[in-house]
Amino acid sequence: MSDADDVLQQALALGDEGRWGEMAEILYRELEAEPDDPYLLCWSAVAERELGNDGAAYDLFKRCLAQNPLDAHLLALAGSGLAAFDDPDAEAALRAAALTEPNLAMGRVQYGAYLARAGLFEESLEHLRAGVQLTPDDPVAHGELGVALALKGDMAGAAAAMEDAVDLAPEDSWTRVLLGLIYLEMNDEDRAAETLLAAAAERPEDAEAQILAALAAAAVGWADAAENTIARAEYAAQGSDAELLEEASERIAAGAEAARALLRDDAAPSILHERLIQPL
Repeated sequence: MSDADDVLQQALALGDEGRWGEMAEILYRELEAEPDDPYLLCWSAVAERELGNDGAAYDLFKRCLAQNPLDAHLLALAGSGLAAFDDPDAEAALRAAALTEPNLAMGRVQYGAYLARAGLFEESLEHLRAGVQLTPDDPVAHGELGVALALKGDMAGAAAAMEDAVDLAPEDSWTRVLLGLIYLEMNDEDRAAETLLAAAAERPEDAEAQILAALAAAAVGWADAAENTIARAEYAAQGSDAELLEEASERIAAGAEAARALLRDDAAPSILHERLIQPL
């Protein structure tokens, strides 16, 4: 094993423990000696992304792909990294990952997710269903399948896929919010309210989730839950969220029908669409 390979293994072990800063540090030291190594570049980008340094992650993903790597795993990682920035180079990388290594679930899932957000649903679903078959225990594969089906308008199929995702990863409160909104699209208001309240309890910093949950609770007559949740939203709301919070508070005070109208006609459809087109 080369020195670079040894360093990479050490770095990946740190990443497995969530020690992203240490992972980035060890990779950067090695990059000084091997500045064009696509593996070092790609995993440095992953570490920077986990640290919230999006600009650095983007630059590193671009440098990785500039080396023309052939490894499908690297192509999938770098391609999905660029897709988060709407970079047009993402499509070629993800397509290459999916087609050159069709048994790599990550490549199929990431390419399928990209195609779904581009509106190419039939091809997207082919890749995503293959990804689910290859890794049936991967919540991301099920979640991305659910996103694609929801964007296509198949809410029943989306709900089933996202239920699988949440069962596999109960801590995934982002997908739980999506699932609650999909239940709402299916006119299952009780289950929507229950799911959104559970998600909001896990996302105290997410003002939108708090507001949605409060409106959903008010719409089904759960007044205490609605009042408690809208009160919590005040601690997280700012900017446009603050405007929505003010209107939601007024509608909740006005009663179930007023809350339902704001939720069903305005807040839920727009927030669902915005969240579906964001990477999981």
